[in-house]
Amino acid sequence: MTRIDAELAKAVDDLVEKGIFDSRSDAVRKSLAAVVDKLRREEIGRQIIEGYERFPETEAEMERARSNAIRLVDEEPW
Repeated sequence: MTRIDAELAKAVDDLVEKGIFDSRSDAVRKSLAAVVDKLRREEIGRQIIEGYERFPETEAEMERARSNAIRLVDEEPW
């Protein structure tokens, strides 16, 4: 069992009363899942940045990306 202070317990109970969570257990479960997901996404972001730092795009790749982006926007019917 995990203990929390009265102020946090009251805040969680208020969220349960508002229907945001079904119960205290639901609040804990969903909150932990959100934290784990956030940290997982941050790690993926760090890995992507590390990859680009190790293997940066060449100028030719960047020019191709710019040209393709311009072409895609120009093709939009707006």
